[in-house]
Amino acid sequence: MPKDFPAGSNLSQERKKKQQLKARLLSEARLKKTPSTDDLDPESILTLRSQASSFDASGAATDFKCFPAYKELSLTYDVGEHLQLDNPFFKMHQGLASDTTIIDGRSYVNFGSYNYLSINEHPRLIAAAKKAIDDYGVSCSASRVVSGERAIQRELEYALADLHNTDDAVVFVSGHATNVTTIGYLFTAKDLIIHDSLIHNSIIQGIQLSGAARLSFKHNDCDELEEVLRQRRGQFERVLIVTEGLFSMEGDIPDLPKLIEIKRRYNAFLMVDEAHSIGVLGATGAGIAEHFSVPSNAVDIWMGTLSKTLASCGGYIAGSQVLIDILKGGAPGYLFSVGIAPTLAAAALTALDIMRKEPERIRKLNSNTALFDRLARLHNIDTGTNQQQAIVPVITGSSLMAVRLANRLFEEGVNVQPILHPAVEERLARLRFFICANHSEQQIMHTIELLSKSMLSLDMI
Repeated sequence: MPKDFPAGSNLSQERKKKQQLKARLLSEARLKKTPSTDDLDPESILTLRSQASSFDASGAATDFKCFPAYKELSLTYDVGEHLQLDNPFFKMHQGLASDTTIIDGRSYVNFGSYNYLSINEHPRLIAAAKKAIDDYGVSCSASRVVSGERAIQRELEYALADLHNTDDAVVFVSGHATNVTTIGYLFTAKDLIIHDSLIHNSIIQGIQLSGAARLSFKHNDCDELEEVLRQRRGQFERVLIVTEGLFSMEGDIPDLPKLIEIKRRYNAFLMVDEAHSIGVLGATGAGIAEHFSVPSNAVDIWMGTLSKTLASCGGYIAGSQVLIDILKGGAPGYLFSVGIAPTLAAAALTALDIMRKEPERIRKLNSNTALFDRLARLHNIDTGTNQQQAIVPVITGSSLMAVRLANRLFEEGVNVQPILHPAVEERLARLRFFICANHSEQQIMHTIELLSKSMLSLDMI
């Protein structure tokens, strides 16, 4: 019986009739439908496809210019040229990018890098990365299962498990691939995955790979999530709820205690992507669990990246020993991939230590973000739903205005990236400001003045 009906309840006669009719129609549909390709051998699948459609194998079939993705990209470039807009992307940076960066020989105040705690330039981090090269070379030259296991990789995993207060952790070579391979491997067509509507692309890709059913709920709307579960939970073997610790486009956070309560009530798994919240949330930077003072084991799957606060490259999953054993034993993105480079593992491990020993960096980041948001609002600049946690969007209302504003600021010596449709809704196109610990109050005040002046000149405020 579905979960939303109490055991032993008497359904009305009308509802019984509807259920009987539904059962009969489903039975008839099963008898009539084409056999699933899951039950067919490769030759039979090819035969079915050849009968179902016919394609003209002309030159276009091997011309990348005929791909829809290229046509869409070309249209974007054509529109930019027509409107005389400089391309705001792929600008070449020279040297270190922190609170400032150098592009084409000119110094800019930089809000385009997620080096939140300004650890990327820390002497200890650089020294640790160099030492790891001396000790291990650049690459581990194999999958860790085969002969790519190095002590520094396990030290990092132990440190990440300690950060999240979990049994263990497993490190992958890519943050995006971490979500894809973890979700794709753990869940199947018998399962349902429900995610926040603003979840990262890597989660969507992982769900598609898994074959699980996918539903979304309005951004940070726990009531809608619960309604979906009330209606759907009983139809699936397993259910996974996925959210982010700090949403990378909005700069806001979910109600984690409420999500934990819901996941327990409906017997579901909960996964939190902490790519942007580690080093930002919590007094010591331990993330959203520390921020809300909830036990780490209340969340089933902790995911994080090494490329933001931890100034390296890669991703990880932290959780129970059983979960980590499953992933290390069979997740394709781990089993069939080279192990993380020792120098990257050493950098992330050192960054974790710096974060723990220098909590003043977190306080400075929070202070800078609060100042930026407060000054922006005083100038009637729309900063969306951000909660003064390292990421501050400036809503422009259209992709065109986002590009124009970014280019205007670039002319004035400020580097910030526009976020355009389809990454966000067209009406919610924006500039996304990444704040870091090294930004000075003067840099922030100067940037807000330039932002206000530029938006006024473009009739945006």
